[in-house]
Amino acid sequence: MKFPALLFTIAQLHYGGGGDWYANPSSLPNLLRFIGENTAIAVAGEPAQVKIGDEELFSYPYIYMTGHGNVSFSPEEVLRLRRYLESGGFLHADDNYGMDASFRRELKKVFPLKELVELPLNHGIFRCHFDFPLGLPKIHQHDGKRPQALGIFEGERLVVLYTYETDLGDGWEDPQVHNDPPEKRLAALRQGANIAVWALTH
Repeated sequence: MKFPALLFTIAQLHYGGGGDWYANPSSLPNLLRFIGENTAIAVAGEPAQVKIGDEELFSYPYIYMTGHGNVSFSPEEVLRLRRYLESGGFLHADDNYGMDASFRRELKKVFPLKELVELPLNHGIFRCHFDFPLGLPKIHQHDGKRPQALGIFEGERLVVLYTYETDLGDGWEDPQVHNDPPEKRLAALRQGANIAVWALTH
């Protein structure tokens, strides 16, 4: 689906390996609506879907991936994803409880000489629009670990954001899907808006 150049959208990554890349179908439409209503960003009405090999990949400034299962990038996809990220693209991976091991493995293929590092609490992604002095909100418990915002940098630019043990995408879904308290959903949406603002301005 094509969008006017001046309208921002998020493209959900259709990856291989058998994982449910299509998880949380109501999350991105809700996040885009929230961004449109609470920031100065002009947004498209719907998210997009993209594969790494698609011509349109480089048209999207923000690629989002989630899921519960296996992630697998072909050698060609590894090279193309690296080029996308080094050329100004941004990837947000949001673990939906189950893709952690395979995502870390595949990301290491993309950036073999780089390590995921935890973003400090004073990083701008926690305060560029809404203020999160304690860092990522915890939406779902899962293993009960603290939520982490992990990143890969190209110079000083954040090119990959990995949100782990937080489940932001679940918090963006329609209220009846998970029956999360309103304050949890609002925190997830606000953090999502921060990520979009940061991705578009840095």
